[in-house]
Amino acid sequence: MLSIAWSKTNITTDEYALLVFKSSITSDPYDFLANWSVSSSPCDWIGVTCDVDHGRVHSLNMSDVGLIGTISPHLGNLSFLVELDLSYNNFHGHLPKELVKLRRLKLLDLSFNGFDGEVPTWIGGLHALQHLFLLNNSLSGIIPLSVSNLTKLETLDWYSNLIEGTIPDEIGKLKNMKILKLSRNKISGIIPQAISNLSSLEVLRLSHNSLSVRE
Repeated sequence: MLSIAWSKTNITTDEYALLVFKSSITSDPYDFLANWSVSSSPCDWIGVTCDVDHGRVHSLNMSDVGLIGTISPHLGNLSFLVELDLSYNNFHGHLPKELVKLRRLKLLDLSFNGFDGEVPTWIGGLHALQHLFLLNNSLSGIIPLSVSNLTKLETLDWYSNLIEGTIPDEIGKLKNMKILKLSRNKISGIIPQAISNLSSLEVLRLSHNSLSVRE
């Protein structure tokens, strides 16, 4: 009975987090969220996938469905979330710091939206992250040194934002990096030699910045 009660409590936490997220969406032109209601399990909602073993929300995929709104801080309560894909929509505003609580997150794709504000330093707290897509937004600030904590990261794609400053030497600590794309930003300075430490690197794109090579 305790196990049943605990499971029910957990799914209620996930359900509440998703319903608050739904309430922060101001336009849903294709009724993508039409079946998101308390009359059914969140595991049956469109765009939501649950973990078979735990019954908790495992994946949230809402790519390219025309949604307009902001990201609710309550998404950070989806403690079993492994994949979050909100790409190709019209989300805007800052990235809420509560997302750092998604300790199991392996994929974060927020590309092709209207997010602004500085790239948050807390991004380095997502230690399980393997793929990070923030391309085609209006994110500014510098590349935070905390990205060096993302030791499992294979893809970092921040193409076409407003990021400035230099590429930190700490980027060379990401030994699993395969794809690094920072093109079309406002990054300046010398391309760090530390990039040569990325032995797994397959794709490197740094064009359309103000970078130079050390002589």
